[in-house]
Amino acid sequence: MPNVRLSDVAQHAGVSTKTVSNVVHGYVHVRESTRAKVQRAIDELGYRPNLRGRNLATGRTGMIALAFPDLRIPYFAELAHVLSRAAGERGYRLLLEESGDAPDVERAMLSAQEAGVVDGVLLQPSWLNSTEIAQHRRGVPVVLLGESAAPLSLDHVRIDNIGAAAQVVEHLAALGRRRIAYLCAEESAPSETSRQRLIGYQQGLEACGLPVDPSLIVTGRVVDAHSAARTLGAALDDGMAPDAVFCRDDLVALGALRALGERGLRVPEDVAVTGWDDSRLASAVRPSLTCVRADEAELARRALDLLIERIEGFDGLGRHEFVAHSLVVRESAPEPTA
Repeated sequence: MPNVRLSDVAQHAGVSTKTVSNVVHGYVHVRESTRAKVQRAIDELGYRPNLRGRNLATGRTGMIALAFPDLRIPYFAELAHVLSRAAGERGYRLLLEESGDAPDVERAMLSAQEAGVVDGVLLQPSWLNSTEIAQHRRGVPVVLLGESAAPLSLDHVRIDNIGAAAQVVEHLAALGRRRIAYLCAEESAPSETSRQRLIGYQQGLEACGLPVDPSLIVTGRVVDAHSAARTLGAALDDGMAPDAVFCRDDLVALGALRALGERGLRVPEDVAVTGWDDSRLASAVRPSLTCVRADEAELARRALDLLIERIEGFDGLGRHEFVAHSLVVRESAPEPTA
């Protein structure tokens, strides 16, 4: 249908033009059933909102920035995909920014120079602490993602990393594993991700009555599967003999599978392995990986809802929210047998 208007969508969906406008503009106070009905009508009719006209009227750009450390990490690539679709449903486009090893990039995303370029920022910081984040907030709404501590003034959406890590250890202990290694902890200045997952790892061991053995904590600077394989391989060659390996993410778990296989150790018969993130790689490898999975759709929905509320003028204290996670059990650490 050429030149589809807002009123055409409203008639097709059986709702008011105002309701369609609310859905197109991403207003959060619309029932999910109504939003879905309007979105179906939009898709069926091929309606495209006039973003240029909206932006001229509101002074907004219709753009949201997503900034995270490294797009090569599968979790970030998959989260960006989910967020891009969710933003599009709300009438926004998503701009991607890699912070990499540059704290100045994270600072720039929080500074006034982003105002007028984007309407808001979703940021997963890896370098800035809570105090610095609070100090650098200037002129553009921000919602934080990930494990780093957030100031009281900013919204923050993440999963319970400590609880999820403890759940992994408890699953491995239920399989009868007693020497559960952690791969990999940074040798110096551990990231908040490692800190929280190590806390959960220790809590899980203690809850299961297992000793906390520092010799099973594998340290190093692991950034990809190849370096993870080298790091675990060196530890195994030095005499470490785990019966399970808790890996801090899926790429590390792929490296663990390689290191164990090269030494003739079977997964899961000799050594169980778990990953984290449940990227598409996790189900594609053999043995397939047991992983912690965040509810990415819910994370995207809540982060965007909070950010759009800020864009629309909400100026209250920060909302700090957890979204659901689950343990996806596969071949590398299967369900316990009765």
